[in-house]
Parts: sequence; structure tokens; C-alpha cells
Amino acid sequence: MMQPFVKLITLLVALLGLATALVGVVGFVVFLSFSGVQLPPLSSSPVSVAQAVAEIPAVKALMEPEGMWIAPDLSNLEGDPDAEKIKYGRELIANTAEYLGPNGKVKAISNGLNCQNCHLQAGTAPLGNNYGAVASTYPKVRARSGQSEDIPKRINDCFERSLNGQPLERDSKEMIAMVAYMEWLGKEVPKGEKPKGVGIYEVPLLDRAADPVKGKLVYDNQCVSCHQADGQGMPRQDGLGYIYPPLWGDHSYNQGAGLFRLSRFAGYVKANMPLGATYQNPMLSDEEAWDVAAYVNSLERPSKDLSGDWPDISKKPMDHPFGPFSDDFTEEQHKFGPFKPIQEAKQKASK
Repeated sequence: MMQPFVKLITLLVALLGLATALVGVVGFVVFLSFSGVQLPPLSSSPVSVAQAVAEIPAVKALMEPEGMWIAPDLSNLEGDPDAEKIKYGRELIANTAEYLGPNGKVKAISNGLNCQNCHLQAGTAPLGNNYGAVASTYPKVRARSGQSEDIPKRINDCFERSLNGQPLERDSKEMIAMVAYMEWLGKEVPKGEKPKGVGIYEVPLLDRAADPVKGKLVYDNQCVSCHQADGQGMPRQDGLGYIYPPLWGDHSYNQGAGLFRLSRFAGYVKANMPLGATYQNPMLSDEEAWDVAAYVNSLERPSKDLSGDWPDISKKPMDHPFGPFSDDFTEEQHKFGPFKPIQEAKQKASK
């Protein structure tokens, strides 16, 4: 007797619930229509997967690979009278700290960084600050010193600035080997020429100053896994250098290094960072590259006496952050920008 009655009650409850839901939906639609919200027409077709993918902007290479400088093959050195010298020079570039760092096998004259931390893949990576034009352009007069510099002088500049250390003896086995390696890399480049892909990518200038606060967000999202939250990198277990280098602090490059200039740092990371990025597959936007450069270079690092640099102050780069200057812009603007007004003033003064 009770079973049909229970079924009837259950059916009535279900119908009541359905009716309540329908009333709620109708009421919500009426509310939206009176509030001015436009509902999509029922005939609208959903966005296809192909359309969704098409809306994602394609990554654009910074340069086309055609004509890019390619380093000679080290395996072709057999029979070269300088083969051992060249190989040792490459080893010194790749593992500088192991031989010349704080616990170096040869001597202790640098901070624990390797040359290839700034000159990727032992100076062979396209737009990785490579050595492709070293042999073809040195010796040359450099505005920073106001003097003619040869390759050993340029190498020692890096030891004293990027490696925050002491110069290497010009006639040492190590200096001779590094020079031999750099000259071998550029042996096919005609004198006076710079092949495609040498040096550092020039990131387009922003219309604003680079922002260290925004740059910290970029650093936290993109850089921490290798360089760590404190910026001190990831040391090798044997104490002979770093797997990933420190970006600020006592063991990083000093204020006289090229990468202390924001345009240099921004161009370097744009084409090469974070890990996995290349000039053909950049991962950072221009804004992110400038901002992370501002963040990293706003933090403490070793200082250097730069009083002898840029004897002609009119030749100081737009982003050299230490006065005096030949213009009226502040040190703050020379450090973080915006750089377009400085660049325009330089161009006007040179006419």
C-alpha cells in the first residue's frame, strides 16, 4: 500500500525541484535583459580549436638564420700546428673559474664566473655575445679607454670588470691560448668586417623608463629556478665555479662591466634567456627584457674605479649611468631611461 504512495511523493518532489530551477533560469535571463547585458545568440557557433590557436601570436625570430656567422668546427683542428693551444683556449673560456677562479688550478685571479657566462657556448652562439668579429676588428681604438686596444687588452678588461679580478700576464700560457682560440674562431672573417649575428641584440627602446619593480616580477617568474631568489646562482659541488652564475652580490660582475649597461643586459637576455630561449625563439617581450635588466642592475655588486673611462665624455653611451655627461640628463635617466630623448640629443649634438 505504501510503495505507490512513496513513488508518487518522490515524483512530486522531483517535479517541484525542476519547476524551481526553471523559474530561477527564467528569472536570471529576465534580470540580464533588463540590466543591459547582451546574451549570445543561440545560433552562434563555438570557437573552433583552429581559431583559438590562430589567435595566439606567433613567436618572431630576432633575425633570420640565413647568413648567420657559424663558428668553425673544432673537430677539424687535427693537423693544425696550434691545435692544442686552441683547444686549451676554448677550455679556459668555457671553464675559466676551474683554472683562474678563487680556487683555480692555475692561479686565483677572478670571481668564479666563466667567460662563457657572458659569451655563450664558449663564444660561438649567434647573438650570444660571440667572438666572431674579434680577429677581424682588433686592434682598434675604443672610446671607453680612448686608446688603441689589442685582443689581450680586451681580454684583461673582462678579467677586471666582468670577472671582477686581476689582469692576466700577456705572455702567459693562458693568455696566448685564449687569443689563439679567438683568432681561430674568426679566421674566415675578412679584416674590418663584422659578420651577421655577432655581439648582442639591440632591443628597441621603450617610451618609458625601465622599471625595476616590474623587472622583479619577471625575475621571480623566469629566472629564479637557475639564478635563485637571492641572485647568487647555483655553484658547482666541487667549488670550481657555477652551474648558473650569480647576477648580483660580491661574486658577480662589477659596475664597469658591459652588462651593467641596461641596453647590453636587455639585449643579452632577449636573445638568450631564460634557459631554452634563442634568437629564433625568444621568450621575453621587449618590455620584460628591459625591466628585468633594470631590476638586476639596480642591486648591489662590486664597484670599480671608472675615473679613467670615457676620456671624451661626449662618447659615453646613452645608458652609461655615471657622470659627468655632455648633456643635461640625470644619472637616473642615463641608467633606467627613457633613452630616446638622450639618443635624440646625441644625434642633434653630432650634427
